[in-house]
Amino acid sequence: MPMLVSSKAELKRWEKQQKKSKSCGFESLGFSSNVFRGIKRKGYRVPTPIQRKTMPLIMSGADVVAMARTGSGKTAAFLSPMLERLKQHVPQGGVRALVLSPTRDLALQTLKFAKELGRFTDLRISLLVGGDSMESQFEELAQNPDIIIATPGRLMHHLSEVDDMSLRTVEYVVFDEADCLFEMGFAEQLHQILTQLSENRQTLLFSATMPSALAEFAKAGLRDPQLVRLDLETRISPDLTLKFFTLRHEEKCAALIYLVREEIRSDEQTLIFVSTKHHVEFLNSLFGEEGIEASICYGDMDQDARKMNVARFRSRKTMLLIVTDVAARGIDIPLLDNVINWDFPPKPKMFVHRVGRAARAGRTGSAYSFVTSEDLPYLLDLHLFLSKPIRAAPGEEEVMENFDGVMSNLEQALANGETIYGRFPQTALDLISDRLRDTIDSSAELYALQVTCNRAFRLYSKTKPAPSKESVKRAKTLPREGLHPMFKRVLQGGELSALAFSERLKSFRPKQTILEAEGEAAKSKHLQGPSSTWVDVMRKKREIHEGVINLVQKQRTSSKLEQEPKPEPEVLNSMGHEKKGTILLLSTI
Repeated sequence: MPMLVSSKAELKRWEKQQKKSKSCGFESLGFSSNVFRGIKRKGYRVPTPIQRKTMPLIMSGADVVAMARTGSGKTAAFLSPMLERLKQHVPQGGVRALVLSPTRDLALQTLKFAKELGRFTDLRISLLVGGDSMESQFEELAQNPDIIIATPGRLMHHLSEVDDMSLRTVEYVVFDEADCLFEMGFAEQLHQILTQLSENRQTLLFSATMPSALAEFAKAGLRDPQLVRLDLETRISPDLTLKFFTLRHEEKCAALIYLVREEIRSDEQTLIFVSTKHHVEFLNSLFGEEGIEASICYGDMDQDARKMNVARFRSRKTMLLIVTDVAARGIDIPLLDNVINWDFPPKPKMFVHRVGRAARAGRTGSAYSFVTSEDLPYLLDLHLFLSKPIRAAPGEEEVMENFDGVMSNLEQALANGETIYGRFPQTALDLISDRLRDTIDSSAELYALQVTCNRAFRLYSKTKPAPSKESVKRAKTLPREGLHPMFKRVLQGGELSALAFSERLKSFRPKQTILEAEGEAAKSKHLQGPSSTWVDVMRKKREIHEGVINLVQKQRTSSKLEQEPKPEPEVLNSMGHEKKGTILLLSTI
């Protein structure tokens, strides 16, 4: 009902507000009543940027290439115009729309969205994905569906099995998450599908990134496409907080338990990404021993078990979901709060896809990433890709000298978009590590799973892509990191001095070996024996080594000087012997 107003001024103000809300809402896009009712029933009020830019182009009939980050509303951007174009079921019309998805999970998610948005239409939708019986899918196709949502492999299987199945009637084609379609090796099948489609079709390509192979495919399959590209500078949501923790590989279990119990609230849902299915099973069993309930999902998992686990997580019966990368794009969890990268992803795009599951639809979120010494080059590659600066957390001694100043500098750096990486509180990790070691050793199942995980990770490490050579070089020169600023309560506590002392112990290098120390003591007491002879042996050994080290340093210095541009002649003349003395000083250093 219209609002009651008591004056003309209030009436004008109300009409202005109504006009403004209508101009920026779905009402202004020209949807029919049935489609618009479905959009409102779904809960959508204002289009997202990608929807606002693509929907008018799609509804005008143009081919569109749309690029935006995961979670930006791409699915509704192509489903709503599709429903508007098809309007109602045509019994003998054949398949009129085709949506291709890279994974079964993403196809199921798209089917769910399509049914919800099209609840007030009589359009029929068929799902063709692997894992379901071919017979039941044959029955669905016999009902003359208007829309097919499929994975490329299963669609090609049906095209080869069913003689009278044709895609010539398709007038609306969508390649959803197209970059993932190519990364998963579907390029050849996609080209074959293109040849079976009508030339008068409207083609849409939605993607998070645009690799070169996908660009070539777009040129071949689309006619004068309109390019819509968002989030060029911020590929990751600004509402997502990135936190990177350096640790040893054997400390990951303890760090994960610490995060889940101490840092992440019990009412927050968290997605944990691991490298292999063996790690999923191992962590699930370890959580069970620790009294932590979790759901799991990976590629080779039984489909019914997979559906049950994801359903438990969606209904918030469990707050943790341990997955492999099969779920990076395929599972729709709109209220996800956190993402944990147990194994750091080797590709920046994979990182973006993983963490894109959090901080969606205007919500805030956090992404926690474990970084071993082998992962540091990948971390540098990621920040080069994101065009974001990165710095190490200050050491404990620096914090002790000027706590307020250091913390204010860190807050300023974070406000400027810099990424801080640092360590976990070592005392907390040590306590949890000792307990977990006892738990694993006392359980034959856990011990066997850990052995399998170690083997699987070695194979995974051999097959994953290598980081760039420049990042490998830079990683060797990175400064030693201090405690991560997230653990402020530890920094302010009495543990700070203990941590500083522990770090000094780690960096301590004795000038003598134990044998030399014994030899020096024996010589001071004028005793002859094997320990005293070690002093002479080690002294000669050190003299030889120091000679080699000095020679290498001189060679490096001279090569650097040769590579430097020589000054102008007049500068040399004006400086004279002073310049030569400087060069001599450098060479001796």
